[in-house]
Amino acid sequence: MIECSSFQIDLSPSLDASVGVLLNLSPDHIDRHGTFENYASVKARLIAGVQANGTAVVGVDDNQSAAIADRAERAGTRVIRISVRRPLSDGIFLEGERITFAQAGANLFSAPLTGIGSLRGTHNAQNAACAFAATNALGISYERIAAALRTFPGLAHRMEEVARKGNVLFINDSKATNADAAARALASFTEIFWIAGGKPKEGGLAGLEGYFPRIKKAYLIGEAAEGFSKQLGAVPHMVSGTLDKALAEAAKDAEAANLPHPVVLLSPACASYDQFPNFEVRGDTFRSLVRSMVR
Repeated sequence: MIECSSFQIDLSPSLDASVGVLLNLSPDHIDRHGTFENYASVKARLIAGVQANGTAVVGVDDNQSAAIADRAERAGTRVIRISVRRPLSDGIFLEGERITFAQAGANLFSAPLTGIGSLRGTHNAQNAACAFAATNALGISYERIAAALRTFPGLAHRMEEVARKGNVLFINDSKATNADAAARALASFTEIFWIAGGKPKEGGLAGLEGYFPRIKKAYLIGEAAEGFSKQLGAVPHMVSGTLDKALAEAAKDAEAANLPHPVVLLSPACASYDQFPNFEVRGDTFRSLVRSMVR
């Protein structure tokens, strides 16, 4: 399996996959690709290069991705559509806390996600559904896939459960380099001590206002701190400046808050390039700091 960024796709002469997966599209990396349409056309190459007998798995909850799925199907590619917003007569969709595989209007199999901490949130339900579709397309049985989902430990920097200290859960979501990605983490918790900031993307925190009531306090770092402070308005927040200071302050406040499920969440909604070489180093630093604190 190979995960490709739009940068890597853009530089690849060909993509000849057995299964191609396109999760979703939202405005990102416009500084490189010029327009959202150009960005979408680059990401569409993920499934345009699927082998003749291969399968394209496409999340269809945004209009651009749905159109890409339709074009691929018209071109003769086998397409499995994924939705976490609505039922599908053909494809895989989220039904409560279960993902359900439907074909020709009949529900063939459902896999429960309840209690799987590494698959918390609708975005991870979408990830699970895409993984289900891709592995089944390669011949793996429904039952084996469902069993594997129950033991999935999660991925580094993507809603990664780093540690607990008392009842405080520490989450490393460093991969959230824009507001749309951070929204998925904010939607997954209700008592959030949020570490955000870095090198800002266009729009900053625009679109996240509906999640502000979930934020107990925000701790802002990097170049985006002052701008984010203005966008947060009445949401309790402070400019911490650096990740180590933000974590220390967030952990102290979360422990003192006397809440049942407090979460210290690193989900920056920013690129890392102001203070770190990439999001992996940012996430590794957070993880190391948390584990030192817990020890």
